[in-house]
Amino acid sequence: MQLTAPRYPLSSFPTPLHRLERFETAFEDSPKLWIKRDDQTTLAFGGNKTRKLEFLLADARAAGADTVITTGGPQSNHCRLTAAASAHMGMACHVVLGGEEGEVPNGNALLDWLCGAVMHYVQPENRNARMASLSDELKEEGRKPYIVPLGGSNGLGAVGYALAMKELRDQFSGDWNDIDAIIVATSSGGTQAGLTIGARAFGFEGKILGLSIDQAADQVASYQSEMAGIANESAKIFGLEESFDERDFHLNDDYLGGGYGVLGSVEKEATMLLAQHEGIFVGPVYTGRAVAGLIDLIRKGKFTSEHTVLFWHTGGAPALFAYAKELRDMN
Repeated sequence: MQLTAPRYPLSSFPTPLHRLERFETAFEDSPKLWIKRDDQTTLAFGGNKTRKLEFLLADARAAGADTVITTGGPQSNHCRLTAAASAHMGMACHVVLGGEEGEVPNGNALLDWLCGAVMHYVQPENRNARMASLSDELKEEGRKPYIVPLGGSNGLGAVGYALAMKELRDQFSGDWNDIDAIIVATSSGGTQAGLTIGARAFGFEGKILGLSIDQAADQVASYQSEMAGIANESAKIFGLEESFDERDFHLNDDYLGGGYGVLGSVEKEATMLLAQHEGIFVGPVYTGRAVAGLIDLIRKGKFTSEHTVLFWHTGGAPALFAYAKELRDMN
């Protein structure tokens, strides 16, 4: 393997790895639970996109860009980290947010604004078109824009998570193949694709299980195909002579709840249970839903004391502040 893509350091690594011994006591016949703390990357309150942005924004700088454009939901963790990384690297940033603008910016939207990002609100289905038209407008103004895709999920971004698997291997005490499954929230696919590449590259034999936060059953096949495309693109950049197809990606879509960005009772329970047992906060949109799925799988006996499970915490806690009323008022 020979990685030639440029990389710009945006965080200190490795991120913490530890057992969730108190959380285990919340369940009968609990598996051994570990957590990989990518919520503790050191840029802008942390999160998984930092690993991707180290490669994406290095590429932007190499291309001579002076402005970054990206997109996400109104409480996008990706947009928050892209805005912060752009500020750190001295580039302007525009974020195209799919949804309604709040009366007062809160949560991630507040952090976007504090980082100086120019915020554009559109209907979710118009986000890509608006990024393209915005790029044209900025070029006409003499700027040099660089578009980062939703979630930073392309072959270049996924390289960050292929390398993260080597970090986990080197960090785990004992044989990392004692881990039966790695659980991760998945949406745009780049993180799961990267982990799957890294698993093959570095010899991890357990399952990488993505808990979908917005891809429904009728979308799963196309979504797995998209992840395979990201993985194959990334493998070439990573210098890995391997190919991937849909069968290489494990996805559970049982925990979609009320839809993207909708906080329900199971997400609230998961958020509070982990906070009250471990002092660890998860986000209401992604990681809270994934922890809720993990809890359900344990309660159903899919994972027992015979298993070891690692939850890869991809961040998102700043969005909790935008959901304060729902968290407080929900029964």
